[in-house]
Amino acid sequence: MPALSLVALVSLVSTVFARQLDAHPPQQQHRHWAQICSGNPTNRIRGCDRYGCGHFGADRHSGKGKHGGVDVICADGATVYAPFSGQLSGPIRFFHNGNAIDDGVQIRGAGKSAAALVRSTRVDYCVKLVCIHPIRYHGQIQRGQQLGRMLPMQKVFPGIVSHIHVENCDHSDPTHLLTPVVPPLPQQDRRWATICSGNPTNEIRGCDKYGCGYYGAPRRNGKGKHKGVDVICADGATVYAPFSGELSGPIKFFHNGNAIDDGVQIRGPGSCVKLLCIHPIKYQGRISKGQVLGRMLPMQRVFPGITSHIHVENCDHSDPTSSLERGKGQ
Repeated sequence: MPALSLVALVSLVSTVFARQLDAHPPQQQHRHWAQICSGNPTNRIRGCDRYGCGHFGADRHSGKGKHGGVDVICADGATVYAPFSGQLSGPIRFFHNGNAIDDGVQIRGAGKSAAALVRSTRVDYCVKLVCIHPIRYHGQIQRGQQLGRMLPMQKVFPGIVSHIHVENCDHSDPTHLLTPVVPPLPQQDRRWATICSGNPTNEIRGCDKYGCGYYGAPRRNGKGKHKGVDVICADGATVYAPFSGELSGPIKFFHNGNAIDDGVQIRGPGSCVKLLCIHPIKYQGRISKGQVLGRMLPMQRVFPGITSHIHVENCDHSDPTSSLERGKGQ
């Protein structure tokens, strides 16, 4: 083959390869940052609560300012990881008042974009992670290595969605870097659909001052067991049907008429479940898998500081965890 044609072919292949990498980034690419907080594998960003919203550019100071970063959801006390490899510096004081969450650290390092992998070049990153206590303020750290722990945000802002404030040093928007490298694989039919908007993997509540959300967790000072699981869901969020079936209700869990004493049952082929602490759009009739079922009720009014959630309970009191696990481990 003539040398010129060979060069042209290599150039064409390199161009196509770069485009394919952009369209289908493999797991080992560092085009996106690693998981930042344990319990939040997709770096899910805080929605809106009574203190404000977590997206980049959200209003601050009664509309006189804008949010200069994003708020990555992270439970108080959770383990925090480095989003990329780099050099640490700090401490970073955000509030300058010495409160329980006035700590943080900066990481300056590098990663590679899809096209940059072909050219063997790098992309420089610099980010501040605030409201965490790092294991150290100086030295090198590797991508995915333990960085520290989440500080007790509920002590300072009771009822807020606890989070790490993630801010690029140049004040640019880091949202696209937080997106998972590989999107979840298509849902298997035997698994239920996403139940709450903002929680695509049906992540289960961990432990807080009110207890734990997993199946069989202690209740009533150890005299009882949790008969369902608690799927994390922000107050006011949209709730979807996990499978197709027939509705019946209302379902009252507390029997005291409080702000979250509502719910509904869905019975479908091979499944029957009660979804509690939600207000459905209807109590009777058919509903299809993934269709809007209702909205999350204001749990913070009843249990301030709890991790807001939908109580999901199988009608036969069996463990629904395996049906809820969407994309786990993939």
